[in-house]
Amino acid sequence: MTRPPSERVLLDGPAGKIECVIDRPAGGAARGVALVAHPHPLFGGSLDNKVAQTMAKTFVELGYVALRPNFRGVGASEGEHDEGRGEADDLLAVLEYATARFHAGPPVLAGFSFGAYVQTLVARRASPERMVLVGAAAGFVSGARSYTAEPVPANSIVIHGELDETVPLANVLAWARPQDLPVVVIPGADHFFHRRLHIIKNIIKGSWKS
Repeated sequence: MTRPPSERVLLDGPAGKIECVIDRPAGGAARGVALVAHPHPLFGGSLDNKVAQTMAKTFVELGYVALRPNFRGVGASEGEHDEGRGEADDLLAVLEYATARFHAGPPVLAGFSFGAYVQTLVARRASPERMVLVGAAAGFVSGARSYTAEPVPANSIVIHGELDETVPLANVLAWARPQDLPVVVIPGADHFFHRRLHIIKNIIKGSWKS
């Protein structure tokens, strides 16, 4: 069964229009919505990022409607970068749209790098079904940036590369340790998971209820 083609929409957000790509599963009603957040917009991050695309495709195969918005100032999304605060507000606006359009319950929140950090802020207000955080920005990272990621639900899936040069693995372990939160480490993987995207997909699918 062929799934519907990707749909590109412009949604109303707190700082203007939000560009978003929507992918839907084949067949009947979806089991829910999955919101996927891309990496840092000032370092080339966009909804076309390969890790974000991999997660969206995986959730579609699991039966979810996957939404991939562009953060402020990226593509057709309006506004200026706000270091995560405004971006969290924008993701909540996308969730409001998705919930109304697809009659969805609690969402799946997923993010890569800066997007994972933003999703920890969103989770405080969105009560997610589950979270998937890949290469999560936590602590002091390259580029003289620092992120105070929020605690996440105990059933969250946290995936990190052993050789991450942008966000050291030790940072994520230090964030996860007080939460007793497991971290899945992919041996030999760098921050962008080159040649290891299929492993991310397999971890998510293997951790999900059918």
